[in-house]
Amino acid sequence: MNIIPDLEFRGLIYQVTDLDGLAERLAAGPIVLYNGFDPTADSLTVGNLVPILLLRRFQLAGHKVIALAGGGTGLIGDPGGKTEERQLNATDVVAEWTQQVKAQLERFLEFDGPNPAIMVDNHDWLGQLAAIDFMRDVGKHFPVPYMLAKDSVASRLETGISYTEFSYMALQAYDFLVLNEKYGCELQTGGSDQWGNITAGTDLIRRSAGTRAFGLTCPLVTKADGTKFGKTEAGTVWLDAAKTSPYQFYQFWINAEDQKVIDHLKTYTFLEQDAILQLAEAVRDQPERREAQRTLAAEATTIVHGADAARRAERISHALFYGEFQDLSEEEILEGFDDVPTHAMGEEGLGLIDLLVAAGVSSSKRQARQDVQNGSIYINGERCTDMARRMRCQEGLHGKYLIVRRGKKQYTLVC
Repeated sequence: MNIIPDLEFRGLIYQVTDLDGLAERLAAGPIVLYNGFDPTADSLTVGNLVPILLLRRFQLAGHKVIALAGGGTGLIGDPGGKTEERQLNATDVVAEWTQQVKAQLERFLEFDGPNPAIMVDNHDWLGQLAAIDFMRDVGKHFPVPYMLAKDSVASRLETGISYTEFSYMALQAYDFLVLNEKYGCELQTGGSDQWGNITAGTDLIRRSAGTRAFGLTCPLVTKADGTKFGKTEAGTVWLDAAKTSPYQFYQFWINAEDQKVIDHLKTYTFLEQDAILQLAEAVRDQPERREAQRTLAAEATTIVHGADAARRAERISHALFYGEFQDLSEEEILEGFDDVPTHAMGEEGLGLIDLLVAAGVSSSKRQARQDVQNGSIYINGERCTDMARRMRCQEGLHGKYLIVRRGKKQYTLVC
């Protein structure tokens, strides 16, 4: 029941309201805990995956977990981590996003069996609140100096914060109180940027109900240079396969830095401690093999997209690295080359030099000839040195695709 030692090994504890008290409570038997997820977009991200998997760890340890979709708080917006006012989204948009968030959460937690998780939407109670009742029954427990001292508010005082966002803390605290009264929820988890909101909830329960509750936050995951994790040149890494394909998701982890890959294995997989320590030795002794990165990519992609998608992503990655495209399905080709330039060539085809220029592979015919002479041009994984060769897509992969590579990494898909 007491999973604190494992959470400490994985670096998943940043702040706890009372670590010794929580450890004692967990050792005594199952606890009810929750984590909230506001629908600020139509999909959750790899950043959200940390607290999702934290809930799953607690569930596997025998505790009762509640996943809260913030259909109500999503209409307000959390000021935490923001330097300016959030743009309020339309009610119907937030409602739609809430359903999508719920569907994603259902993929990671067990909602059947002997210890099922619970799904709630805080719009069910926040949407029914009467303003005067809330001010009298809840607002009286929030001294203004107490709220101003919270980081999420204090950091916005100079740039400005509306009463709408100022009230967010009280609404999230009220969520904790409702879940405490209805389900006996004693613990709220979240990212470290939620500390002020979480402690506001534990304080509200103490003042209103006279009982003890706990808060625990995870550190925000960052890259080796300290920048925010989960961002790439193409944008956010989403959990929705339609927004970030399984192959792109896999590649994100394959490219993990040596300095951070073991931290990510601890956070984003369920590997046992011994296995992680062995991979740490591999990073230290044979970093060029990138065994830890490949394991991380396979494990994380399997968790999010399933074993079949992870195997497909691994095949695509292998094909791209070694230039072996013959065994890729049409679907895998399109997935693997989704973010590279494409060129449509007519059925009559083009000479190699003309194709390289038309597709933007080479800047001019002179450059194209030089690229071919230098052995820099590959067609479907094979070096092409015949400048007089006529190219037709019908002769390509699946009778329609030519994968053109210039140098080591510059790809163009011709179809």
